[in-house]
Amino acid sequence: MTLLGVSQIVIYFLIVLALTKPVGGFMYRVFEGQRTFLHPVLRPIERLIYWLGGVEEKVEQTWVCYTASLISLSTFCFLFPYAIQRLQGLLPLNPMHFSTGQAPMNATPMTPDLAFNTAVSFMTNTNWQAYSPDTTVSYLVQMAALAVQNFVSAAVGIAVAVAMIRGFARHTAKTIGNFWVDVTRCTLYILLPISIVAALFFVWQGSIQNFKGPAAVQTLEGTPQTIEQGPLASQLAIKMLGTNGGGYFNANSSHPYENPSPLSNLVQMMLIFVLGAGLTYQFGKMVRDTRQGWAIFATMSVLFLAGAFICYWAEQRGNPMTTQMGIESTYTGSHPGGNMEGKEVRFGNAMTALFATVTTDASCGAVIGMHDSFTPLGGLVPLFNIQTDEVVFGGVGAGFYSMLIYIVVAVFIGGLMVGRTPEYVGKKIEQKEVKMAIIAILATSMCILGFTAVSSIAPFAIALR
Repeated sequence: MTLLGVSQIVIYFLIVLALTKPVGGFMYRVFEGQRTFLHPVLRPIERLIYWLGGVEEKVEQTWVCYTASLISLSTFCFLFPYAIQRLQGLLPLNPMHFSTGQAPMNATPMTPDLAFNTAVSFMTNTNWQAYSPDTTVSYLVQMAALAVQNFVSAAVGIAVAVAMIRGFARHTAKTIGNFWVDVTRCTLYILLPISIVAALFFVWQGSIQNFKGPAAVQTLEGTPQTIEQGPLASQLAIKMLGTNGGGYFNANSSHPYENPSPLSNLVQMMLIFVLGAGLTYQFGKMVRDTRQGWAIFATMSVLFLAGAFICYWAEQRGNPMTTQMGIESTYTGSHPGGNMEGKEVRFGNAMTALFATVTTDASCGAVIGMHDSFTPLGGLVPLFNIQTDEVVFGGVGAGFYSMLIYIVVAVFIGGLMVGRTPEYVGKKIEQKEVKMAIIAILATSMCILGFTAVSSIAPFAIALR
């Protein structure tokens, strides 16, 4: 490892640390309904949204009603993107004529199964894309379906985390807040303002934001090339802030339009972590014990830094196959340039390894390097992060409440070891809580392993290989 590479990782972490308290404090005030510096401008808009939606701001919901509201919103957030994708050929802002007879030869048709896959993916904040976005979906779909879903899925994740925190913070109340109020406040006061500032910053750095069609240019070698354009910066900001990761281009954040400079690369990584880190401090404020929030932050930080330095060390050391063949440095015993296969050469090994650690810590699908090209040990870090349910700061909301589930199990085991009733932030951890936590942990494993088994032996799945 080099001093410069280590310094880059440390500086990034210090920036995240510095932002945790102010961001977490601001989020606490927003979800507690307290006045912030944005209220003079946004409070009238918030009231208008409640009036149009028929939402009683002061009326809270039980967990059953809260869950029902979440499911109803998620259902709409599946149906609308699916419909707009299937109808994109009839809708405006489609200069490439996708899903029409005039579409370019390299365009991918938006078939029913592809639209279904994409709608489910963006509804759940998974943001898996089985296509190249710049040659498949129109500008309207990019904005009205995918970018909007980036906001909604992120707001839903944070709202669920806040509702769970209220469950820990309240001792007698049977309600956990109002889902519609939480989603509105999260979107209006947190996601939108930061995304607007971030989008303007990315435009300043060199990202595009327009409605122009593809530009036909001639390269220096004299060959023709088509350069795709469109409303990129606005989607880029929320894809990072909401830990969504679905790219505007197939190359994702390694594309120079999506990641124009080293400074934009740093800001993108900051956006991925900032809300997840802020939630730890918000938790401490809501349970009236900020030490608990900092303890969670410290745990996440240790896991993050260990992963970042292990990944960087492995990648900087180089491919073990080349060192075995004698292609190594006389002074370090390693490949002098490190393993640069699949790396973002503009940013180097340290930033690519850090980006891989950050994006998999936070369940964000954005990438600037191909993880399958990492060394065995370097590639183990992203894989480990994914298999731990991405709880190291994690996807906005989802990572935090997944960490709380692990905490419940750990506190229960600790209580058994010392022979006393386990408690956490004043709440007794009993049989019901532990059963629910175990079910939550096993559910993800069962889904992954179960569907993997089906895809390995089912005849219809084997036939598609």
